[in-house]
Amino acid sequence: MKERLENYEDMINLPHHQSSRRPHMPLRERAAQFSPFAALTGYEAAITEAGRLTESFRELDENEKAALDEMLQYLQKNKEAHPEIVISHFIPDEVKEGGAYVETAGRFLKLQVMGREIVLETGEGNGREQSRISLDHIAGIWLRH
Repeated sequence: MKERLENYEDMINLPHHQSSRRPHMPLRERAAQFSPFAALTGYEAAITEAGRLTESFRELDENEKAALDEMLQYLQKNKEAHPEIVISHFIPDEVKEGGAYVETAGRFLKLQVMGREIVLETGEGNGREQSRISLDHIAGIWLRH
């Protein structure tokens, strides 16, 4: 070890060289040149997307359809009261086959038969907005207590 240091004694105490033609590179930029290289750009996102699970859309049986129809009639009769309800419905996935079942809570505003959707007022305070849910994607509706 001592022999190796003796080989560099003439250089070891010299001042650090600064180029007169190029400006000194900041430490942040120097570190960036050694950052890891991603040879497969987007690979990690593709793996994550492939592993993301979706549910299949499920058709309602006759009893479920009858219960849903009964609740829709109740909502139409009581639309002036704007009852608080919870709707379980299917949202198709934008990327892959299937989707997810979610619950949306809000005040019933109207049933649009021609557009085949229910309109709810969701959110609170200044964050209120109207949500439109397709009748074809509804799995169930419950009164909120």
